[in-house]
Amino acid sequence: MATIMAARGQGLEQDFDFFVVVDFEATCVKDARIFPQEIIEFPAVLVDGATGRIESAFRRYVRPKHHPVLTQFCRELTGIRQEDVDGGVDLGEALWLHDAWLKAATAGAGNKRSVRLAVVTWGDWDCRTMLEFECRFKGIEKPSYFDQWINLRVPFQAALGGGGGVNLQEAVRAAGLDWEGRLHCGLDDARNTARLLAELMRRGVKITITGSLAAPPPMQKQPARTSHCGGSPALASAPPPIQQQPARTGPFGGSFALVPAPIQQKQQPPQPYMISPCGGSSATCLCYCGLASRGDVMHGKCFSGCASWSRPWDPCPPTSRGATE
Repeated sequence: MATIMAARGQGLEQDFDFFVVVDFEATCVKDARIFPQEIIEFPAVLVDGATGRIESAFRRYVRPKHHPVLTQFCRELTGIRQEDVDGGVDLGEALWLHDAWLKAATAGAGNKRSVRLAVVTWGDWDCRTMLEFECRFKGIEKPSYFDQWINLRVPFQAALGGGGGVNLQEAVRAAGLDWEGRLHCGLDDARNTARLLAELMRRGVKITITGSLAAPPPMQKQPARTSHCGGSPALASAPPPIQQQPARTGPFGGSFALVPAPIQQKQQPPQPYMISPCGGSSATCLCYCGLASRGDVMHGKCFSGCASWSRPWDPCPPTSRGATE
């Protein structure tokens, strides 16, 4: 890729040494929203920021806690087998392993004191919604580089057009590339996103940060009241505590510094903390936004984004990450 870029006199110096492309897959049911939705495949692809070359890849299957048995719909959509998640790790361990892989894969980046790294996704769902909400819900600490990201849909539309309805597979083909692998396999999706990223770089597109997480609002203590969940308080007065991770070598050590970059899109309003309705019981109860649930399935659309871990305000039928992508 570096040779091709040089030969064609194209390509543009980017602000980052590396891009790490992620594409999570999550638990899902057909024609309903599962609660809580959990990541079951954690893939990442490392791309050299100067050449567009794929340097390394990472994947771990993640064992869901609240819905450990995958639905037939989920297995058929993602290609993930029940034995894959049964033998997987929990999300906290997956984050640690990913961080350790990332540190090792970028260790040879010259003598720089820090590596300029940016996370790349197709859409905002992976970082703004799925990873952020699950980590809050479970009290898991995640590396700060996941708090801002590049939604590749933004530079793709700027360079090639197509509007917001273009999905990843259509975007890859619109860029003159052949789709490789299985759609909704997280690692294959991440590889194709990485190839699209390299093609945009070759065309001279500047790749900059497009999204970031707003600081969570302060939690106000709510008056005691009777809920629909057997008399327990309907609202929590504070977010779940962050679990302290055991001391380990390497991960979360601040080795991957993110260079500040202008935000191209207006930030979304701060996302609320999520409260689990009824602790997973089968009784009908209410999310704190007022949305009813029964048996861990939310009936209706939660516009606040607190109970539905699919993208808030998304009109599309839920899949592991949205069938339209």
